[in-house]
Amino acid sequence: MTVHVQAAIAKSLAPPTSTLWNTQLREFAKQCLFSDALHLYRRMLRSGQSPNVFTFPFVLKSSAALSFSVTGALLHGHVLKTGCEPEPFVQTSLISMMREEVVSVNSVTLLGLIPGCFSPVDLDLGKSLHCCSIKIGLELDSSVGNCLLTMYVKCGSVEYARKVFDEMPEKGLITWNAMISGYSQNGFATRVLDLYREMKLVGVSPDPVTLVGVLSSCTHLGAHGVGREVEQRIELCGFGSNPFLMNSLVNMYARCGNLVKAHSIFSSMKERSLVSWTAIIGGYGMHGHGELAVKLFEEMIKAGIKPDKTLFVTILSACSHSGLTDRGLEYFATMERSYGLQPGSEHYSCVVDLLGRAGRLKEAEELIRSMKVKPDGAVWGALLNACKIHKNVKLAELAFERVIELEPANIGYYVLLSNIYSDAENSEGVLKVRTMMRERKLRKEPGYSYVEFKGEVHIFLAGDRTHQQTDDIYRMLAELESLVRKLCESNGIGGKMKNEQHLIGENNVHSEKLAIAFGLLNTRPGMEIIVIKNLRACDDCHLFLKLVSKIADREFIVRDATRFHHFKDGVCSCRDYW
Repeated sequence: MTVHVQAAIAKSLAPPTSTLWNTQLREFAKQCLFSDALHLYRRMLRSGQSPNVFTFPFVLKSSAALSFSVTGALLHGHVLKTGCEPEPFVQTSLISMMREEVVSVNSVTLLGLIPGCFSPVDLDLGKSLHCCSIKIGLELDSSVGNCLLTMYVKCGSVEYARKVFDEMPEKGLITWNAMISGYSQNGFATRVLDLYREMKLVGVSPDPVTLVGVLSSCTHLGAHGVGREVEQRIELCGFGSNPFLMNSLVNMYARCGNLVKAHSIFSSMKERSLVSWTAIIGGYGMHGHGELAVKLFEEMIKAGIKPDKTLFVTILSACSHSGLTDRGLEYFATMERSYGLQPGSEHYSCVVDLLGRAGRLKEAEELIRSMKVKPDGAVWGALLNACKIHKNVKLAELAFERVIELEPANIGYYVLLSNIYSDAENSEGVLKVRTMMRERKLRKEPGYSYVEFKGEVHIFLAGDRTHQQTDDIYRMLAELESLVRKLCESNGIGGKMKNEQHLIGENNVHSEKLAIAFGLLNTRPGMEIIVIKNLRACDDCHLFLKLVSKIADREFIVRDATRFHHFKDGVCSCRDYW
């Protein structure tokens, strides 16, 4: 007998797998042979084969069809025992069997089931439960409504959550908080502030949960005016001892450009947690005050607080932005040596950036190749950015090849390489990148900037002409650009402003320029103007803002995707080290 024949016989005599059992169960259920399906399930258990998530929908359906309530209860026990209850298909089958056996479904039932839907893959089941609540007349129940709203938020379906919110006849504080937190967690910062205003208008008083969500959105938008109002409410309501609110205030003021206020609140805190220290150290780091960030870090260590991985990212980044290369390398070494923390890719990307900004590109490349974890896109992206700073085209091409293997749709890396080629006056390279982008149907993320005026946040897109003051803004911008060109010509500075224009179009004006022009039009002479930008500022805009700060005798505080820039008297706080 051949080996192949023996294998075939052995296979035919082998016990059926769970897949074969499930296939037979499905056929029986499909043909309405429900008794046969339950008999087969018992045979499956006696054979020693364990049921799985694909088994239960068929046997639960069969039990429901035969109205076997005892069998159904036993099957529910099997579901729990095997750990299959969280699976949406199984939950749906259980609900259908409850309903088939005419078991009453009430608010308690739904409140027990809906929280089981907490990720996007559970959305369909959540919608089914929502439909069930409507059919049995519980859609107006405030507890069920709040539960459904929270479920939609967790599943990432904010629009469905808002629909539930709008349809609720009575909205208590829990309802408002759920919607505000939902918008905040999903990045809809402007909607948070709109909802907060609406909440105050209808007379609902916020609690600390509300205010944490609002402060988070103020931080994102740079809405420091609204943030100041929230701080006043915190004092008025006696919430000043709430550590979450105090940490949020420190973070908000630091990231809205007011480090003095952030440090004042930090200093007044009776108890400073690791989160508190991370917020203030990160604030100083983002503003380019690396020496002060380091001083605070050392002060924290002396206070007996042990840093975690997040804080090491913060302090490494602070060192990088301030050119404290050796100090940053020292901190990186102490992570594992002194605190037993294994560096992750996020720490390596900080150190690559640290070395790269200092011009130590060879060391940065060697570090990547020696990493104990696989380098991700951020690591190679940091090296690519360093190549732009130091105009190393050859290494940039290597870094670009690696980074687009990991993040092929990240448009920022294509723009970065294009700018490197442009700086090197390599038109063939620029064309190659543009062709690659076109073939992959990639478009540059639109740049936008926020500026707050009288408690309202104004947003400007690149090339925006939708603002009600558009004509005045562009007239102001034309005057400023004329003055900047004259200053460049008279002083022999600036050169040709060309970066990124070939990718976004010659007629598009970068958003931070529009925001600054709006600010100059609407604020008193001498007032600082704070702008929050979603992307990294380009070289041309950076030079433009330096010169306008001198021409207009104003201070501009601009937060881009990586750090703060304080422009005053023709210079920037970053000292062009960014």
